[in-house]
Amino acid sequence: MRFYTAEINNKEEILVAFAEGNVAYRMSRLQKLVPALNFADMNDLIRNITAEHKEKLARFAANSDVLSGAEVNLEEVKLCAPIVHPRQDVICLGINYFAHGVEAGHFSEEAFGGERPYTIYFSKRVNKATATGEGIPAYEGLVDSLDYEVELGVVLGKDAKNVTKEEALDYVFGYTVINDVSARNLQTRHKQWYMGKSLDGFTPMGPCIVTADEIADVQNLDIKCTVNGEVRQDSNTKLMMQTVAGAISELSQGITLQAGTIIATGTPAGVGMGMKPPCFLKHGDEIIFEFSARSFLHHMVRNIVGTLIEIGLGKPYDIDEILASKNRSAAGPTAPADGLYFIRADYASGD
Repeated sequence: MRFYTAEINNKEEILVAFAEGNVAYRMSRLQKLVPALNFADMNDLIRNITAEHKEKLARFAANSDVLSGAEVNLEEVKLCAPIVHPRQDVICLGINYFAHGVEAGHFSEEAFGGERPYTIYFSKRVNKATATGEGIPAYEGLVDSLDYEVELGVVLGKDAKNVTKEEALDYVFGYTVINDVSARNLQTRHKQWYMGKSLDGFTPMGPCIVTADEIADVQNLDIKCTVNGEVRQDSNTKLMMQTVAGAISELSQGITLQAGTIIATGTPAGVGMGMKPPCFLKHGDEIIFEFSARSFLHHMVRNIVGTLIEIGLGKPYDIDEILASKNRSAAGPTAPADGLYFIRADYASGD
């Protein structure tokens, strides 16, 4: 599932989508059928949604009659950051990709160089997270080196304290995309990163939170950033020096990570300060971040099988139209796992 926050009729609402695409559904309408789905905002949903709630939402995905009155086109509503007002500062990992550490050291050896045998953690103040598509303030006179950083954001779904690496991912509610906007002159001047990372508007996030069950392998996600159509960052989360599970486990040793905690997992090489000469953001620049997976989504095979069974029973499903729509609700129900098993994986030559 994907959860969005949107402004509708001057009021923030939670939307849920069951597949990639432009179709989502208003939780405020669905809660009329299931009052337990009444959540004040995304922070409330993250802390209080249960497996039973998710199961009820999953059943809605196959019921077009129920969904029709709640449907919205994401291109026709004003999207906010999924978590508009984080309850705490964002926890960030610094220099978590080796190549980024090299380019950062070349830019400022004093600020970024030296041996770092342990993971770097720092906090990022967020009064209000910036929505996808909103502008980033330039702060002329204060900032002269505005930079971008594409990062995978991790959102915890329950309180974590003293958890092991093996169980750490069980605490993840979902994942999002974060731009860890940085004022390099402030970052290097203060010799620590809090102020240079924390100006208002410096945390674009979203457009949604993808629930953890949709991501088969969080350490194998392609991560890309383009600026004005030029690819600047192009990497994979498998190159992280500290893994998502490792970061959650390490941070939770002696620190209670509350549900709703956001962890920004570091940026790969290709930021503006790493270019020769450095190339910082200027007015009018367009930044696009992309993440993609190289494995099946949760329930993908079962959804395909469920649709094929419906076709076999004479239901009028058109596979080509379903795939083109990229809308989970257009397909058949999720088939039970009984009788389904893995046979093999085929790979293209050279992979």
